[in-house]
Amino acid sequence: MFLTGVFPLLYLVLPMLAGLLLLIVVEEVGTEWAWLTYFAVGLLSLFVTFDKEAALIFIMFFGCYPILKLYINRIPTKWLRLIVKLLFFNLCMVAYFNLTVYVFGLTELMEAFEDWGKYGGAILLAILNPFFLMYDLSLTNMMVLYRKWLKPRILGRKKK
Repeated sequence: MFLTGVFPLLYLVLPMLAGLLLLIVVEEVGTEWAWLTYFAVGLLSLFVTFDKEAALIFIMFFGCYPILKLYINRIPTKWLRLIVKLLFFNLCMVAYFNLTVYVFGLTELMEAFEDWGKYGGAILLAILNPFFLMYDLSLTNMMVLYRKWLKPRILGRKKK
């Protein structure tokens, strides 16, 4: 999260990667430690990172979603699981937008929507939903990659 100040163009990618690392924490030590790590990183990112938008998007979505995904995936019906994921994503994005504009006063975001008219927010959410589904799929694939390729290589190279 600290690197968002060094590489400002990656203010969305770096919180995504930080969330991915939380999946490894879940895999290795459990969800309790992942939640504790999420809260610690979220709190520290508010104080340490230069880019407060990146810290906020990590706290509101990219930090908690990888952990919540494990609980959501327990829903037996595929369509209900998809609806819950999309609902959570859209609620997080609307809350993020409102906090960014009305609490932190970053009105540049609101000015950008004026070009799109009164439906700018809805259009942006419609555009972001397929990207969220790709992110969700990539989280699943990265966890499989970690379990099948990276973890055996790390554990296999330990000296006995």
